[in-house]
Amino acid sequence: MLLVLGLTASALLPRDIAWLVALTVVILLGVPHGALDGAIAAPLLRPRYGRAWFGIFAVPYLGLSALVLLAWQVAPLATLAGFLALSVLHFGEEDAGPGRPFEAIVRGGLPVALPALLRPGETADIFACVARVSMPQLPAWWIASAWLWLALTAFWLLTHRPRGAVLTEMILLAAAFWVLPPLTAFTLYFVGLHGPRHMRALVRNPTKAPGIDTMRRASLASLPVFALTLLIGAGLWPLYAPGAHDAVANLLTLTLQMLSALTVPHVILDRIAAGQPAPSSPGR
Repeated sequence: MLLVLGLTASALLPRDIAWLVALTVVILLGVPHGALDGAIAAPLLRPRYGRAWFGIFAVPYLGLSALVLLAWQVAPLATLAGFLALSVLHFGEEDAGPGRPFEAIVRGGLPVALPALLRPGETADIFACVARVSMPQLPAWWIASAWLWLALTAFWLLTHRPRGAVLTEMILLAAAFWVLPPLTAFTLYFVGLHGPRHMRALVRNPTKAPGIDTMRRASLASLPVFALTLLIGAGLWPLYAPGAHDAVANLLTLTLQMLSALTVPHVILDRIAAGQPAPSSPGR
């Protein structure tokens, strides 16, 4: 509750300060849920590769992340489109659960489509910084996709009658994106729903990350890779802010580009882990 109140209050501050508050919360409270990927990879790779498992996990993971960062420099708008599409799928699968593709698109699309519909100018300002391109308004494909999402959502709400908890969550999120600046509202979603939901699902799964059976253990297990992520970010900072001309805008660029870069291998690993058969019980 304190986090919600603090982020909501920060929206009243000047834009750069509100951005800085939101980005700090994303980095400190949102990034750690992805830092548990090592705990997911270990039971997949350690039985076959022994002590070498971490290198076999980390090299392609970081290599793929580096390719995404390179893509932002070479084709920023195409990379932005791919990042948004992947985010919709990833958020939706986490929120809706398996076997609900329509619901996944509706719920995963909410934090991507509503900023475009409700606050297009502010959203364009954010992603002009992220992509480092001129963006006086949002691309037509984003606006068109957002309206399509709204139509699909209306159809889904009318035909599927979602559970009360799901409907309440969607209404509260919609209100947040209506009242708050886009980055602040997204931060509330990312650290208040998406990250904890991912960690709780991992805690409840006895085979995906053995030993991660409480939220406290999940938080502690995320710290080494989280610290490594911060070190990588610090190492990249001079490339993104050579003159420290606009430190907050540069932090926004680096943070969201790194989030996108880490999301790609994060989603791939999650798919691989989800496809692994559960180990047989003794005696079978």
